[in-house]
Order: sequence, then C-alpha cells, then structure tokens
Amino acid sequence: MPDFRYLISQLGEPRAILDVLVVSLIVYGLLWVAQGTRANQLIRGFIILLVAAFVLGSVLQLTTLSWVLTQAWPAILVAIPVIFAPELRRALEQLGTTRAWLPQLGQSATAEQDRMVDELVRAAAQLARNRYGALIVLERQTGLQNYVERGVPIDAYLTRQLLINIFYPNSPLHDGAVVIRNDRIVAASVVLPLTDNISATSQLGTRHRAAIGVTEVSDALGVVVSEETGQISLAHNGRLVRNLDQDRLRLVLRSLLRLDQPGKERAGFIGAATGRLGLGQREPASPNTRAAAPSTARPDAEPTKMT
Repeated sequence: MPDFRYLISQLGEPRAILDVLVVSLIVYGLLWVAQGTRANQLIRGFIILLVAAFVLGSVLQLTTLSWVLTQAWPAILVAIPVIFAPELRRALEQLGTTRAWLPQLGQSATAEQDRMVDELVRAAAQLARNRYGALIVLERQTGLQNYVERGVPIDAYLTRQLLINIFYPNSPLHDGAVVIRNDRIVAASVVLPLTDNISATSQLGTRHRAAIGVTEVSDALGVVVSEETGQISLAHNGRLVRNLDQDRLRLVLRSLLRLDQPGKERAGFIGAATGRLGLGQREPASPNTRAAAPSTARPDAEPTKMT
C-alpha cells in the first residue's frame, strides 16, 4: 500500500505540482484528440476490461488472474501505440502544425492571395448556383504532397473558369478534390482521408467527410459545395461551418488566411463574425451545425456579377 501521508507531503513541493500538472495535460490532450473518434470506444472498453479484471482478481482473490495481469503490463504498454496509432499520429501532426498555436509574425496580405480568395469565392458561388458538387482544399503550412501525388497533376494558374470546368458534372476530373497551393491549382481528382468523427460518418456526404478529414490532419482549409442543396460549407480544424453565402465565405477565408491586418475595430468585427460562424467552438460536425446568425441570402442566390 502506498504511504498517502508521504504523497500528500510531496504535493507541497513546486516540482511535484508541476509533475502532476504535466501528466494531467498529457492525459487531457490524448483524450481531446480521441474525442469523437473510434478511439473513444476503444479507451472506454479498455478501461472497463482492466477495472473488471482488477476487481475480480483483488476481491475474489483469483491468484492466477492477478498474476496474468501483472505479467501482461509490458505487453499492454507495447500494444497501446499499435491500437491507437491513427490517433497518436493525428496528435503529433497537430502538434507539429505550429501555425495553429504559435503567433504569426510578419505576415502580410499579398496581391496573389487576394486574387486567389476572390477567384475561389466567385467560383464557389457559381458552382453553388448551378448545383455542381465541388471540394476545394487550400494548402497552408502543412504540406499535402502525399495526397497530391495520388491525384492528377495540373499546376495551372488559379481562375474561377478553370475551377468551374474541373467540377463540371461527368467531366474526367470532377470526382475528388482540387488542391490549391499559393495561387496555383497543383492537382485535381485528389483522394483525401475521410473523417473518423462518428457523428459525421452517417450524416454527411463523402465530400464533407473528406473536407473534415483533411483538416483534422493538417491546417488546410476545405471549401465544399453540395451537389444536392447547393450549400457552401467550409471545413477548418476538423469543424464544419455550413450555409455560407458569397460574402460570408470571403470574410471567413480572409480572416483564417490572415489577409486582413486591420485596426482594433476591424479585427473585432472579424472576430465576432467568425465567432458567430462557429469557428471558435469545437463541436462534432453534424448537419445541425449552423451559424448562430442565419444567412440572409439563399445558398443558391445569384452571385455578384463577374467581370
């Protein structure tokens, strides 16, 4: 039996408090990564199995069971990384995405990025009006080359006309995603990983699940146009914001890409807008995910006239 008086006396030392705090943060981080995935059920079943075996071995004095549990601990420690390999990989990828948790210094809007956002937004509005299904992924700091290599190389200057042609129904490249790097379309018909989010698995289409999936393992942004409803959605950091019109899509993209370097008043407006769109909340993606402030424009509303 551990000496509880000794443990309590050690909690008064700053080093012991720091030790407990670090371990707690690690456990919390692992549980946060597993939230909404199949690992949640695996962890629950694993804990129930261990607790049941420990109780049976201790209360009923089952010597053989207790010995098996004692000898199995090394094997369990080796099995944990194997069982939870996808979740651990996801946690390391998110940790390596420094853009998400380090302040970005010296970033400024460029004419190429401004033009890229404008072309993408106009293309999304046109695709939504025509009910053409589309999935457009914006590569940021985390490279997507391993997915790009699976698609058809394009390496073309980004224009809304090209995007619309790619996603024209029954065209050779309309299936899969388009990946944009800087202001160029690097590949089309790209196959992306689907999300493990349980709530999204049965309630969303393949395009939406792929958009959420690629943003779970990278800092990319995914713009989705629904073929059935004409709705425009945006995936970011594993979350999905739906029912966006042309103006709101442009506002959110510019804010997430840090194209605006405004004063306090403008920054506050953008923060309030993204908050209303749900970007500040981590919730499971579902069809009920909506902006708190409903859109005043229909998803299939006429977009701004193109010049």
